Order: sequence, then C-alpha cells, then structure tokens
Amino acid sequence: MVGKPKTAEMHPGPGFRIRYEIERPDPAIVEAFGRFETPQISDLMNRLYTMAAEIRNLTDPSLRLVGPACTVKVYPGDNLMVHKSLDVAQPGDVIVVDTGASGQTAALGDLVSMKARHRGIAGFVVDGMVRDIPGIIELGNFPVFARAVTPIGPLHRGPGEINHAVSVGGIVVQPGDVVVGDLNGVVVVPRDFAEELLDRLVARTAAEADYTEAIRRGDFSNEWVDRILKESAVPVVRVPGDL
Repeated sequence: MVGKPKTAEMHPGPGFRIRYEIERPDPAIVEAFGRFETPQISDLMNRLYTMAAEIRNLTDPSLRLVGPACTVKVYPGDNLMVHKSLDVAQPGDVIVVDTGASGQTAALGDLVSMKARHRGIAGFVVDGMVRDIPGIIELGNFPVFARAVTPIGPLHRGPGEINHAVSVGGIVVQPGDVVVGDLNGVVVVPRDFAEELLDRLVARTAAEADYTEAIRRGDFSNEWVDRILKESAVPVVRVPGDL
C-alpha cells in the first residue's frame, strides 16, 4: 500500500529554521526614532521603505510602535513560528510576520498578544490577518498592525522561519531593522543606516522649525510652484477677469 507522499514531508533548512542571535541597533537610537512621525522618516528614505497602506493599526490608532524587528515567516494559514517567536524575541522587539499576505486565517489573536506583552514585546506587524480584536484592545497599550480581521484561527504545524529576511507590505525586512508605526502607517529603517538617518532627522527638524512656524501663522508663498511651472513651460489658459 502506498503511504504518505514524500513531497509533503518537512525539511530542515531554508523554510524551516530559527536564528536566535541577531544584531540590533543601540537601544538609545531605537528609542529616539519614537520622537519622529513616519512621514518624516519616509521622506528621508526617498519614500521607498514604507509598507503598503493596507497594513494599519487595528487596535488603537493613537498607539505608536517602535523597535528592532524580530522577523517571522509562516506558511499561509499556519502560526507555529509566531508562537515560537515569543521565546526568541527580546523585550522591546517588534515581531514582524510575513504570511504571504494570506487571507486564509488569522496569524495571531488576543492570547498570543497577551503572551507577547508579558514578554515585553513592543507589538506586532502582520502582513496578513489577525483576530480577537476586542481582547487585544482590552490589553490597553499593545499595538497590532495588520491588513484585516477574521474569526478563523490558524493551524500549528509549520514550516516557517524566525529571524531571516521577510517581505512585509512590499518591503524587505531584515532582523534588527528599526520598525516604526503610527497613524500614518509603518516604515522600516535598515539597521546599518539607522544612526545616520537619525542624525539627518534631527538636523532636518531643526532646519524646518522656522518654516513650519511660518506656515502656522499663514505666512507662506507658492512662488516656487509658479517657478517650476514656468521652467516646465506649462501652458496656462486665463479666463477674462482672472487675476
């Protein structure tokens, strides 16, 4: 009698592996990113390191999220490695879950979130679905960003990976990258660039302070727009009576 197909067997290695030790940025650098909004950070990375807009805070929009990434890749419909990531992630980490944008099942719910908060995890970013939103909201201060909500729970079989590169919301996330989330969305700062980017953010904020204050007073001009239009030779049709 023919038994179980060999094609269905699990194999150790790529697709089913765990890395415990990763490099993280200086905690002071990570904390400092919490002072900046995601649009400011996105602008200084040329608008190319922002996750898809569908990934948003589903618990409390006022909650911000910042921390180094502990990355998790799961098989669509499964969350075995999400559970294991709670033993791998360090306090302050953001667990970033790549489900392949699966719409099949939730990758986590209130019980996983409760366990994660006990472990000091900063929150979750899930390229997929979650469930038990009322229970997560009851935790009070635990942000969960995801695409959507479903009542359907996952299986717990594997395969999957922890702390290897993932693709979440169209962005490649490496373990230890700085993840920042707020009401505007989620940005990812490559770990090796975090300190330099922070210096740029501080310098730019200081340089733009006077400009921002002038706009608050209503003291601004759009002459720069007219200059661009003129340089581009944009045809302008005026109606009699226009200024």
